[in-house]
Amino acid sequence: MLFTAFYAYLGYGIVIYILDKLKKALFPKSRYTYDDSFTPNVTLLIAAYNEADFIEQKLQNCFQLIYPKDKLEIFFVTDGSDDATPDIISRYPNVKLFHEPGRAGKINAVNRIMPFVKTPVVIFCDANTLLNPDALSKMARHFSNPKVGCVAGEKKVLTKEKDSAAAGEGIYWKYESFLKKLDSSFNTVVGAAGELFAMRTELFHATEKNAIIEDFVISLRIAGNGYKVVYEPEAYAMESSSANVQEELKRKIRICAGGIQSIVWLAYLLNPFKYGWLTFQYISHRVLRWSLVPLFMLFLIPLNIILAKEYGGIYAVILLGQLIFYSAALIGWFLEHRSIKVKALFVPYYFFIMNYAVFLGFKRYIKGQQSVLWERAKRA
Repeated sequence: MLFTAFYAYLGYGIVIYILDKLKKALFPKSRYTYDDSFTPNVTLLIAAYNEADFIEQKLQNCFQLIYPKDKLEIFFVTDGSDDATPDIISRYPNVKLFHEPGRAGKINAVNRIMPFVKTPVVIFCDANTLLNPDALSKMARHFSNPKVGCVAGEKKVLTKEKDSAAAGEGIYWKYESFLKKLDSSFNTVVGAAGELFAMRTELFHATEKNAIIEDFVISLRIAGNGYKVVYEPEAYAMESSSANVQEELKRKIRICAGGIQSIVWLAYLLNPFKYGWLTFQYISHRVLRWSLVPLFMLFLIPLNIILAKEYGGIYAVILLGQLIFYSAALIGWFLEHRSIKVKALFVPYYFFIMNYAVFLGFKRYIKGQQSVLWERAKRA
């Protein structure tokens, strides 16, 4: 149990690092290449729901993106928005606005608009994020390689000093970025984040209307069809962290419910005889975190206590380490509720929250309580 938990969060990073080094040494001719000057026609598709407070800033950010203007189309879909979001966007003639009064969730809005996308590449990003100026060109260049079907951008969490929610969230995303870089270099990224990712338009198929984390499902299906999903760290979407850990928990529960849903829908990818290294990466990087590891961690302490009493030695040391870690998480929780900021203590607290969210997400999925419509987490 302890080994599985260690492997899922730290061990896999070590293994994939070694495998990547071995691949580069043994098969130097297999190095991935692309044309840096390749600029295909692209559509930037942004789904926005009640973003009136931020949408003007988002629009200006879109206009500042460095990409050939005659090769770029900007689509906004604002289905269900009942604030000023559609009105603000409609003031700009160089942006195409799609709006319906009914709200059916992001994936259904995207499914509705995709038939209007005529460019060979479509780039998705969230309405509450800002992109770096050359993000589109950094992503588009990868499609010069016919083996690439999807490009995952980078998510950057904007933090304030001693921000409790950002402490854990920021470190988590930095580590995730490190793993994505290794995954991409070795074989393929296992899942793109909806904050920013691109794909070949021809590979898009209408996703199930009840998909919770549609970005993950779309990108994994592309990988399952034999295309490479590339990580591009020089294309990034910036957003502020969750306002507090409680708001981050709300977001994590939804993601975990979607993770369980994805494991069910993508069960065919668990066949290593057909999907090879993709299966290995998918299980190691995603499936274990959303299934066995949180369950194993639940039983680790009582099992460790029994072993420490019986054999002592290393088991006693491991038990002490666990007690220190969970004590730090408890203190982090205590300080969080009293608005006392000790950044180091919020890291174990965030880790605990991540695993706690899996149980709540699993409960929601089993009971069918996680709607494709959801209340957004408040941002700092």
